[in-house]
Amino acid sequence: MQYDFLIVGSGLYGATFAHLARKAGKRCLVIDKRPHLGGNVYCENINGINVHKYGAHIFHTSNKEVWDFVNAIVPFNRYTNSPVANYQGELYNLPFNMNTFHQMWGVATPEDARRIIEDQRAEAKSAMAAAGVTEPRNLEEQALLLIGRDIYEKLIKGYTEKQWGRKCTDLPAFIIRRLPVRFVYDNNYFNDKYQGIPEGGYNKLIEGLLERVETRTDADFFADRAYWESLADRIVYTGPIDEFFGFRFGKLNYRTVRFEHEVLDIPNYQGNAVINYTSADVPFTRIIEHKHFELFGQAVYDSPSTVISREYSTEWKEGLEPYYPVNDDANTALYLKYKTLADAEEGVIFGGRLAEYKYYDMAPVIEKVINLYKNE
Repeated sequence: MQYDFLIVGSGLYGATFAHLARKAGKRCLVIDKRPHLGGNVYCENINGINVHKYGAHIFHTSNKEVWDFVNAIVPFNRYTNSPVANYQGELYNLPFNMNTFHQMWGVATPEDARRIIEDQRAEAKSAMAAAGVTEPRNLEEQALLLIGRDIYEKLIKGYTEKQWGRKCTDLPAFIIRRLPVRFVYDNNYFNDKYQGIPEGGYNKLIEGLLERVETRTDADFFADRAYWESLADRIVYTGPIDEFFGFRFGKLNYRTVRFEHEVLDIPNYQGNAVINYTSADVPFTRIIEHKHFELFGQAVYDSPSTVISREYSTEWKEGLEPYYPVNDDANTALYLKYKTLADAEEGVIFGGRLAEYKYYDMAPVIEKVINLYKNE
């Protein structure tokens, strides 16, 4: 059988493309080397709880077209992301807002909070000037200029160094060019107009996107590349771009995440979906309690058990799942070599986090595919 499109990878990019192509009358085959569909948004159901197997995914957007698009597939709930930071047993609301500043310094007014932050920013600027530095040379200097020492030391430094496996003084300043700072009592992490979780979990979204689309799991494109390529006129490729070209220039680097899932015979472990552990002496970066993404109020206690996941950020190596591109100068230069090859490749569309070596939130991926398909 001949298809119009072979789509390599069933994450949001591939699934959205397949959905739009099918609606346009195109024949698509979606393959994925994993034993399930959905890429990193796949959920595993444990004791009736949808566990985000590859890390927390919270959908948020201000694009009404994208919001209407996903809600036409499956209704989304009212979940609002309001993470908490745990620093050596002290709890702070995120993003940085008046609740955070009250917890940090005991202040109650925006003026008092702003004064402390401005004083600490001035100290950082003076220290840099004394050292003859006019522009921040690394993430630490950038963070101190943005938010001051207290918040940097307790809520940024340890967490960031665990996440990247490098000292903040060795990380580029651009990683943290901006920090959300709000002088209001507002714990809503995102500024977007819409946010939520699919009712019934992300598998419902993927199933809806891939309805009436032929799919195959446990299907490795590179195990029999000639065969898969022979099946379709065009390819949509969402895997690692360096692998597509046989790693001819070398391998791109990533950070990856190891998940430690645990089922607990209690209804409520931490009272929040996301708690970041920001001190360096705690080996994991955060704990996710999955039921809080979909259950609210009394429903939390109607479910007698809970599932938590500890997340450990590590350096990627062969055999591990690549998560976050390391967008330093060397890797960016290497990616651009591969992108030159991709741009010259006929009959192949490269898209998504791995094929574009770029971190994407979910909504921008869907928006990009919608716009791509309009242009196609």
